[in-house]
Amino acid sequence: MLNCQTALLRLYYAGHAASGIPVMLRVLSSGCTAIQCLLLYNMHKRYLQILVIEDQEADRFMIDRALRRNGLQEEIQFAFSGEEAIAYFEGQGKYADRTLYPFPTIVLTDLKMPHGDGFSVLEYLKSKPESKIIPVLVLSASADRDDVKRSYAMGASCYLRKPADIEELGRILKLFYDFWMECEIPVIDTAGKQVQTSSQGKLGERFGPVE
Repeated sequence: MLNCQTALLRLYYAGHAASGIPVMLRVLSSGCTAIQCLLLYNMHKRYLQILVIEDQEADRFMIDRALRRNGLQEEIQFAFSGEEAIAYFEGQGKYADRTLYPFPTIVLTDLKMPHGDGFSVLEYLKSKPESKIIPVLVLSASADRDDVKRSYAMGASCYLRKPADIEELGRILKLFYDFWMECEIPVIDTAGKQVQTSSQGKLGERFGPVE
Protein backbone atom coordinates (compact mmCIF):
# COMPACT_ATOMS: atom_id res chain seq x y z
CA MET A 1 0.00 0.00 0.00
CA LEU A 2 1.29 3.49 -0.86
CA ASN A 3 2.12 5.69 2.07
CA CYS A 4 0.01 8.81 2.48
CA GLN A 5 2.41 11.41 1.11
CA THR A 6 3.47 9.31 -1.88
CA ALA A 7 -0.16 8.67 -2.80
CA LEU A 8 -0.97 12.36 -2.58
CA LEU A 9 1.98 13.44 -4.68
CA ARG A 10 1.22 10.90 -7.40
CA LEU A 11 -2.36 12.12 -7.62
CA TYR A 12 -1.31 15.75 -7.52
CA TYR A 13 1.24 15.54 -10.31
CA ALA A 14 -1.07 13.33 -12.36
CA GLY A 15 -3.35 16.36 -12.63
CA HIS A 16 -6.12 15.37 -10.24
CA ALA A 17 -5.75 18.43 -8.01
CA ALA A 18 -8.30 20.54 -9.89
CA SER A 19 -10.93 19.56 -7.36
CA GLY A 20 -10.12 19.04 -3.70
CA ILE A 21 -12.73 16.42 -2.85
CA PRO A 22 -11.73 13.75 -5.43
CA VAL A 23 -8.08 14.12 -4.43
CA MET A 24 -8.83 13.72 -0.74
CA LEU A 25 -11.07 10.73 -1.31
CA ARG A 26 -8.37 8.96 -3.28
CA VAL A 27 -5.72 9.76 -0.70
CA LEU A 28 -7.96 8.60 2.13
CA SER A 29 -8.22 5.24 0.36
CA SER A 30 -4.43 4.95 0.60
CA GLY A 31 -4.62 4.80 4.40
CA CYS A 32 -4.41 8.46 5.43
CA THR A 33 -6.49 9.80 8.25
CA ALA A 34 -8.75 12.72 7.37
CA ILE A 35 -6.51 15.18 9.24
CA GLN A 36 -3.34 13.89 7.52
CA CYS A 37 -5.07 14.13 4.18
CA LEU A 38 -6.28 17.70 4.65
CA LEU A 39 -2.93 18.87 5.99
CA LEU A 40 -0.89 17.32 3.19
CA TYR A 41 -3.34 18.53 0.58
CA ASN A 42 -2.99 22.08 1.85
CA MET A 43 0.81 21.81 1.89
CA HIS A 44 1.18 20.52 -1.67
CA LYS A 45 -1.48 22.54 -3.46
CA ARG A 46 -1.68 26.24 -4.06
CA TYR A 47 -4.65 26.60 -1.79
CA LEU A 48 -6.64 29.66 -0.78
CA GLN A 49 -9.34 29.13 1.81
CA ILE A 50 -10.92 32.57 1.85
CA LEU A 51 -13.20 33.97 4.51
CA VAL A 52 -15.07 37.06 3.31
CA ILE A 53 -16.51 39.29 6.03
CA GLU A 54 -19.16 41.50 4.45
CA ASP A 55 -22.60 42.57 5.66
CA GLN A 56 -24.12 43.59 2.30
CA GLU A 57 -25.68 40.73 0.31
CA ALA A 58 -25.09 42.46 -3.05
CA ASP A 59 -21.40 42.93 -2.26
CA ARG A 60 -21.05 39.30 -1.16
CA PHE A 61 -22.54 38.21 -4.48
CA MET A 62 -20.21 40.46 -6.50
CA ILE A 63 -17.12 39.32 -4.57
CA ASP A 64 -18.04 35.66 -5.00
CA ARG A 65 -18.72 36.13 -8.71
CA ALA A 66 -15.49 38.07 -9.30
CA LEU A 67 -13.33 35.47 -7.53
CA ARG A 68 -14.99 32.59 -9.40
CA ARG A 69 -14.44 34.32 -12.72
CA ASN A 70 -10.77 34.65 -11.86
CA GLY A 71 -10.25 30.95 -11.23
CA LEU A 72 -10.93 30.33 -7.55
CA GLN A 73 -12.28 26.79 -7.12
CA GLU A 74 -12.28 26.38 -3.36
CA GLU A 75 -15.45 27.16 -1.45
CA ILE A 76 -15.65 30.73 -0.19
CA GLN A 77 -16.85 31.13 3.37
CA PHE A 78 -18.82 34.20 4.42
CA ALA A 79 -19.46 35.98 7.70
CA PHE A 80 -21.89 38.87 7.95
CA SER A 81 -20.24 40.82 10.77
CA GLY A 82 -17.14 41.05 12.90
CA GLU A 83 -18.90 39.19 15.70
CA GLU A 84 -19.82 36.29 13.41
CA ALA A 85 -16.28 36.21 12.01
CA ILE A 86 -14.82 35.89 15.50
CA ALA A 87 -17.26 33.05 16.23
CA TYR A 88 -15.97 31.41 13.02
CA PHE A 89 -12.35 31.80 14.13
CA GLU A 90 -13.16 30.46 17.59
CA GLY A 91 -15.03 27.45 16.17
CA GLN A 92 -18.20 28.28 18.06
CA GLY A 93 -21.61 26.78 17.32
CA LYS A 94 -21.91 25.42 13.79
CA TYR A 95 -18.37 26.60 13.06
CA ALA A 96 -17.00 23.85 15.31
CA ASP A 97 -17.24 21.52 12.30
CA ARG A 98 -13.95 22.28 10.55
CA THR A 99 -14.71 19.91 7.70
CA LEU A 100 -17.50 22.32 6.69
CA TYR A 101 -15.93 25.52 8.00
CA PRO A 102 -12.14 25.20 7.74
CA PHE A 103 -9.96 27.90 9.21
CA PRO A 104 -9.15 30.46 6.50
CA THR A 105 -5.71 30.92 4.98
CA ILE A 106 -6.69 34.47 3.94
CA VAL A 107 -9.27 36.88 5.32
CA LEU A 108 -10.97 39.58 3.25
CA THR A 109 -12.95 42.03 5.34
CA ASP A 110 -15.08 45.12 4.96
CA LEU A 111 -14.63 47.85 7.58
CA LYS A 112 -18.00 49.49 8.22
CA MET A 113 -20.37 46.80 9.50
CA PRO A 114 -22.86 46.59 12.38
CA HIS A 115 -22.27 44.06 15.14
CA GLY A 116 -18.51 44.20 14.95
CA ASP A 117 -16.59 46.13 12.32
CA GLY A 118 -13.46 45.22 10.38
CA PHE A 119 -11.24 46.79 13.02
CA SER A 120 -12.55 44.33 15.59
CA VAL A 121 -11.55 41.50 13.24
CA LEU A 122 -8.03 42.90 12.86
CA GLU A 123 -7.75 43.40 16.60
CA TYR A 124 -8.85 39.84 17.31
CA LEU A 125 -6.60 38.14 14.75
CA LYS A 126 -3.48 40.04 15.71
CA SER A 127 -4.03 39.33 19.41
CA LYS A 128 -3.82 35.55 18.91
CA PRO A 129 -0.45 33.85 18.35
CA GLU A 130 -2.02 31.20 16.11
CA SER A 131 -3.92 33.61 13.87
CA LYS A 132 -1.72 36.70 13.67
CA ILE A 133 0.16 35.12 10.74
CA ILE A 134 -3.01 35.02 8.61
CA PRO A 135 -2.98 37.64 5.82
CA VAL A 136 -5.90 40.05 6.19
CA LEU A 137 -7.02 42.22 3.29
CA VAL A 138 -9.31 45.16 3.85
CA LEU A 139 -11.80 45.74 1.02
CA SER A 140 -13.74 48.86 1.85
CA ALA A 141 -15.59 51.65 0.04
CA SER A 142 -13.94 54.06 2.46
CA ALA A 143 -11.01 56.11 1.20
CA ASP A 144 -10.65 57.90 4.53
CA ARG A 145 -6.96 58.27 5.30
CA ASP A 146 -7.50 57.54 8.98
CA ASP A 147 -9.21 54.24 8.08
CA VAL A 148 -6.30 53.31 5.83
CA LYS A 149 -3.68 54.26 8.41
CA ARG A 150 -5.47 52.51 11.26
CA SER A 151 -5.97 49.33 9.21
CA TYR A 152 -2.26 49.02 8.49
CA ALA A 153 -1.38 49.92 12.08
CA MET A 154 -3.60 47.05 13.25
CA GLY A 155 -1.94 44.52 10.96
CA ALA A 156 -3.79 44.60 7.65
CA SER A 157 -1.74 43.10 4.83
CA CYS A 158 -3.23 45.51 2.30
CA TYR A 159 -6.08 47.95 1.83
CA LEU A 160 -8.15 47.92 -1.36
CA ARG A 161 -10.80 50.47 -2.29
CA LYS A 162 -14.06 48.66 -3.09
CA PRO A 163 -15.60 49.96 -6.33
CA ALA A 164 -19.32 49.88 -7.10
CA ASP A 165 -18.76 48.62 -10.64
CA ILE A 166 -18.65 44.80 -10.99
CA GLU A 167 -16.07 44.93 -13.80
CA GLU A 168 -13.72 47.13 -11.81
CA LEU A 169 -14.21 44.91 -8.74
CA GLY A 170 -13.34 41.92 -10.91
CA ARG A 171 -10.14 43.63 -12.06
CA ILE A 172 -9.08 44.43 -8.50
CA LEU A 173 -9.87 40.95 -7.20
CA LYS A 174 -7.99 39.38 -10.10
CA LEU A 175 -4.91 41.31 -8.97
CA PHE A 176 -5.57 40.12 -5.41
CA TYR A 177 -6.04 36.51 -6.47
CA ASP A 178 -3.04 36.37 -8.79
CA PHE A 179 -0.80 38.01 -6.20
CA TRP A 180 -1.70 35.66 -3.36
CA MET A 181 -1.47 32.60 -5.59
CA GLU A 182 2.18 33.54 -6.10
CA CYS A 183 2.87 34.30 -2.43
CA GLU A 184 4.20 31.83 0.08
CA ILE A 185 1.93 31.89 3.12
CA PRO A 186 2.26 30.04 6.45
CA VAL A 187 0.76 26.56 6.49
CA ILE A 188 -2.06 26.00 8.97
CA ASP A 189 -4.38 23.08 9.53
CA THR A 190 -8.15 23.29 9.19
CA ALA A 191 -8.49 24.12 12.90
CA GLY A 192 -6.22 27.15 12.53
CA LYS A 193 -3.18 25.59 14.21
CA GLN A 194 0.21 26.47 12.79
CA VAL A 195 2.15 23.55 11.39
CA GLN A 196 5.22 22.98 13.55
CA THR A 197 8.45 24.18 11.96
CA SER A 198 12.02 24.46 13.15
CA SER A 199 14.38 27.34 12.42
CA GLN A 200 17.41 25.28 13.43
CA GLY A 201 20.21 25.74 10.92
CA LYS A 202 18.25 28.42 9.05
CA LEU A 203 18.66 32.16 8.63
CA GLY A 204 15.95 32.90 11.18
CA GLU A 205 17.46 30.66 13.88
CA ARG A 206 18.72 33.66 15.87
CA PHE A 207 15.14 34.82 16.42
CA GLY A 208 14.03 31.59 18.11
CA PRO A 209 10.62 29.89 17.69
CA VAL A 210 7.90 31.88 15.93
CA GLU A 211 4.98 32.53 18.28
